[in-house]
Amino acid sequence: MQWNLRLRAAERGIWKSAQLRRMLAEAGVEISAGKMSSWWAGTPPTMRLEELDVLCALLECTPDDLLTPEPDKVAARIRQAKAANGDGDQPDPNGGSSVVAPRFGKSRSTPPL
Repeated sequence: MQWNLRLRAAERGIWKSAQLRRMLAEAGVEISAGKMSSWWAGTPPTMRLEELDVLCALLECTPDDLLTPEPDKVAARIRQAKAANGDGDQPDPNGGSSVVAPRFGKSRSTPPL
């Protein structure tokens, strides 16, 4: 997801993170300076829905205005993960499936008495 907080804040005339942090505090949402910095400087790793709701109310926007999906990046990440796990689209050279089957063999010993 692309995070557009600074753009939406600028559209409302908010140019500093401290100003937005004060507005959030006035609305009843106290956040740390570090958390505000992560929101302002980049994409936050997590966000509570209550915080997002208040943020949208203050900026007079919707979550869709703050978050823009990036399907190309997701598709690339999925391809990369499949390649790293060996789950590519290539068939198994031995003609088998890529499903791992349990091995049945020697049973476990019983615990000592």
